This record gives sequence, structure tokens and C-alpha cells, in this order.
Amino acid sequence: MKVAWTTDIHLEFLDKSGCKEYVDSLKEVNMDALLITGDIGTASTVVDYLAFLAHSLHVPIYFCLGNHDYYGGTLSTVREGVKKISSEIRCLNWVAEMGVATLSEETALIGHGAWADGRLGDYKNSTVRISDFIYIEDLAMLDDEQKLEKMQELADQAAEYFQLNVPQALDMADHVIVLTHVPPFAESAWYDGKQSGPYWLPFFASEATGKALLEIMESHPGKKMTVFCGHTHGEGVVDILPNLKVITGKAQYRKPDINRIFDLEEFTK
Repeated sequence: MKVAWTTDIHLEFLDKSGCKEYVDSLKEVNMDALLITGDIGTASTVVDYLAFLAHSLHVPIYFCLGNHDYYGGTLSTVREGVKKISSEIRCLNWVAEMGVATLSEETALIGHGAWADGRLGDYKNSTVRISDFIYIEDLAMLDDEQKLEKMQELADQAAEYFQLNVPQALDMADHVIVLTHVPPFAESAWYDGKQSGPYWLPFFASEATGKALLEIMESHPGKKMTVFCGHTHGEGVVDILPNLKVITGKAQYRKPDINRIFDLEEFTK
């Protein structure tokens, strides 16, 4: 089974011809499935872009949402729209609602966009002010303390999802692919060739997700997990455990790319 993975494609920065050019590059891969780890568009465009990808590629698309997918809207409105389009177009699989998917006898897939939770790095002394606090309505209306509480609430919801569903995936297959937008460990929050510093880490990683995945894989030493994530626009690979690998994908605005093309057997040997 030939699979392509892409992340942080930000199609809202492309015109119609640019979107077509990108889709044409995906078609050339001749893949059996596409994985997308968030930041597809914005609140007003993400549903249309998902439909465009589905109708153009005609392969199963497994995707999670990123923080940019909520820009200009609310969490609930975007999620309702994405849930609706995923129910209408058979090949669209929103992993946060999907549960566990079987890709092969050896590999299952699960995912959730997750959220940076401010627990890693130095949130208190950071002077970083991310655009989420301006363009996502659920966060823009909150004061600084409430913003952090909301981030952690969203991150904890994702961690609970993984705690509930990953064991089921491991019961079904020896190898599990996890899709998430936000890197789940400080070591996987890559930027410009190195791991993020203490002032960016609060916004670039999710400690809640990392703890959930680490605990599960420590108790399943005979199984393997590969995590695909994005968000930081930096590239890197790290082995958190002998059976837990995290691959973070690079990205550049206005130049969406294909991060990796692989056969599932690559991860099960």
C-alpha cells in the first residue's frame, strides 16, 4: 500500500491555478491513500478545500485539523462543517471522529489534531503572542489566564481521545500510525533544524498528548507506533522509545509539498 503524507499545506495562500498544480503533484504519486496533518485552510475555506482534494484525488484521505483551520471562526462551527462534509464524501476521514482505521493486516491508523498546552517550555516568561489568540474566536475573547486554561482543556481532550482509542488500535495491529497536528514531545518540536526554545515550546508542543502516547507504548513493548505531525514548519525525526518514533514535517507558506511517500511495509519490518 503506497501512502503519501503532507502537512501544513495552507491552501488559502494559493490561487486556483496553484491549488490545481499542487493536486496534480499529488496525482503523480499514484498513491493508495493520503495523510494530512492539519492546517489545510481557514475556517471559511477548509471544508471547500477538503471537498476539492477528495473530488480530485479519489483516494481515501485521512486528516486532522490544525490551529489555522479555525482562523476566522469558532471551534464548534468549523468542526460541525468538517464533520458534515466527511459524512457526505466517503473518502474523507476526519481522524478525530473516525476512531480506528485498518490500513493493512499489520497497520492501523488513528489521530487527533491535539493542541499546544503551554506546559512545556517557559509559558510564564514567554513574550511570544501567537495568532491563535487573535483569529480563533474562542481564544480571542479570553484574558491571558483563560487562554492558557482553554489551550490545556483542548489538549487534555485530545489526550483523552488517544487514551481511549490507541489501545484498541494496538489490539488490532502490531503497528499504529498516529496523525496529529501539534508535536507531542519537546524533542519533536523542530524549527530551523533544531528543537524549539523555551519561549516557543509552550505553543509548539502538547505535553498532554505526549504523556498519553508514552504511557501507552511503554506498556506495549511488542508493538510499534509512528507519529506524523506538523505545526512548527520544521523537519525532524526522533525516537522517543525504541517502539515510538515521531516524524515532524517541514512546511513553507505558498509552497505546499509532499513530505513523504512510503509503503506501509517500511514501518513494519
